[in-house]
Amino acid sequence: MTDLRTLRQPRSQVPLHNLEVPAPGVLPFALGSFDTIGPLSRAGFAHRHSFYELVYVTGGRGSHVLDLVEWPLDPPHLWVLLPGQVHHWADVSGLSGWVLLFNEDFLLRHPEDVDLLRLLAARPWLRPDRAQDRALTGLLGEMQREHRAGEAGFPGVLQAYLHVLLVRALRASAPGPSGRPAPPRAAELATRFGRLITDPGRADRTVGSFARELGVSTGRLHELVKEATGRTPALLIRQQQTLEAKRLLVATELTVRQVAAQAGFPDPSYFCRFFRREVGVTPGEFRARAGGNHHDPGVRSIDGCPAGPVPS
Repeated sequence: MTDLRTLRQPRSQVPLHNLEVPAPGVLPFALGSFDTIGPLSRAGFAHRHSFYELVYVTGGRGSHVLDLVEWPLDPPHLWVLLPGQVHHWADVSGLSGWVLLFNEDFLLRHPEDVDLLRLLAARPWLRPDRAQDRALTGLLGEMQREHRAGEAGFPGVLQAYLHVLLVRALRASAPGPSGRPAPPRAAELATRFGRLITDPGRADRTVGSFARELGVSTGRLHELVKEATGRTPALLIRQQQTLEAKRLLVATELTVRQVAAQAGFPDPSYFCRFFRREVGVTPGEFRARAGGNHHDPGVRSIDGCPAGPVPS
């Protein structure tokens, strides 16, 4: 059996949920309802996952907060959470539906599913119509029956079902920024670029460094990423760094200086200018307004973030 557990973390880190696989050969996969998966499947505190989670909400009230954005429940919703994203459930009652948990090892037979998951994660709270809802519910039911039976070859069947589920979910989602699918080369490169910029341990986050790693020129990277996403590589990098800084400010007790370092800014003063330009307030003000209040906003000047007008 696979268990969902919270790894104990110091208060300077976001709590991490992990899939506990008790023995070699046990499938790194879990499927069930919010009740059968357990109370951590609807945790009301901000946390990250070390695995992928796919949730199909069929009933309930309240909201889901994903990377600081609150999404009111109005089922049905299909949602994909990637490893490293921060989320929690807020004021929920009567929450019902399906929960799928799995890690990278479960995707080995269909490695292309990693790209499908990232595409779906970029479109939170998909709203299937009635026909799509019936199809998705039926497919999830088949997956649960296969999982419970555990007959010969069932891991491969579940992996195939998951692939079908992701493809059908994408059909139910909106088209890309241009209103039509991106060309394969552009979509592939943009997906690889998206994976790289989410690595929190990366030191060099310049467009040039990403282009070299991807084996293209800076100009070509700009062209293909813009074609696939409607945004430039530089803008996507800034948005990712801003998002990670927000996550750390709200969900940890790190000082602004420590947040700067973890978000990829060796100079905290530059980080403060960057954050104020992107968000409109200082990191300390953002933390206070978001309800963290881990530190008195008055100490922000110690970290090089004096109050004042937002720089242009």
